[in-house]
Amino acid sequence: MMDENTRQRIQTEVDTNDVLLFMKGTPVFPQCGFSAAVIQVLSHLQVKFNSVNVLEDMDIREGIKHYSDWPTIPQLYVKGEFVGGCDIIREMFETGELSTFLAEKGIELSSEA
Repeated sequence: MMDENTRQRIQTEVDTNDVLLFMKGTPVFPQCGFSAAVIQVLSHLQVKFNSVNVLEDMDIREGIKHYSDWPTIPQLYVKGEFVGGCDIIREMFETGELSTFLAEKGIELSSEA
């Protein structure tokens, strides 16, 4: 279970970042293949995003799983909405659904997306 302080810290991150990725590692140095795959998709679309390295804080690492009711990391949030983990993001990208979703949310993409 997650304490109120951790829930509030997660909520603040989600509320203050249009595109936010909870991941293992950093965008420059991802610490797992699944996080790296989501970074690759976002980078390909040239989406500006912020990230939270869950390896730096065990409360956040465990708390985000309760917050979203999703058992794995990475987790992508857009405009406060949980979008999914690696498999969902990759599938949405491959079908073109991710570009459409981001555009509908007002997130700028590259002209190639």
